[in-house]
Amino acid sequence: MPNIYIIFSFVLGTIIGSFLNVVALRYNTGMTLRGRSKCFSCGKNLEWHELIPVFSFLFQNGKCKNCKSKISWQYPVIELLAGVLFLMIFYYFPPISFESSITTVFYIFITCLLLIITIYDIKHKIIPDLLVYTFIFVAFVKMFFALDLSFVIPSTLELLAGPILALPFLLLSLISGGKWMGYADSKLVVGIGWTLGLVAGISSVVLAFWIGAIVSVIWTYVVFRKFKAGHEIPFGPYLILGMYIVLFTGINVIDFSI
Repeated sequence: MPNIYIIFSFVLGTIIGSFLNVVALRYNTGMTLRGRSKCFSCGKNLEWHELIPVFSFLFQNGKCKNCKSKISWQYPVIELLAGVLFLMIFYYFPPISFESSITTVFYIFITCLLLIITIYDIKHKIIPDLLVYTFIFVAFVKMFFALDLSFVIPSTLELLAGPILALPFLLLSLISGGKWMGYADSKLVVGIGWTLGLVAGISSVVLAFWIGAIVSVIWTYVVFRKFKAGHEIPFGPYLILGMYIVLFTGINVIDFSI
């Protein structure tokens, strides 16, 4: 991949990541996306040089230039994460033709959805129905088109991948009344199953549980005195992380486990 291509895809990702931060923070608050960005503490309108992805945060030492209140690390983290994901998408699914460009756009679109879901789930411990249903719909439609955009009929296994993968999550939710696993997680897994397929989808879910368990144990140890029993841990971000690991690496956890 040419250096200019790498730079372009990464920069594009950080710019879009900055916008996704705004969408996630204003979603379901009654605020629109119109108007200029403001400091949440003092209400000052931000200038263009205060909105440069990642760099503005670093140059301002993570503080508002006007009131000196701290700026959340969420902003640069999501911007960097979006940049890395866009770079990987352009690398593994390069838009070298019109047909392949559709695939690139598909992964960029669902990445935007999933990043907003990640932010929202971490902040509010819930996954918005509109976002997850959009993800499910787009993933379902994508199954009916080959890489050359010709119409294809998915196999029965491909069509059942989403529901089969989501069934254990749904059962856990129903049995526990949503305490062990959120209902929205089962919806998210439907989209993941239709995006990756059944085998790869299982690998992504297994990875999500492994990573979630490790991070939870470490986090509990680090903040042990602040940790409370029954503390909710959003699982959606781990499912999304597992999906991207499998998507980009093709790792098969089932074979590894065997």
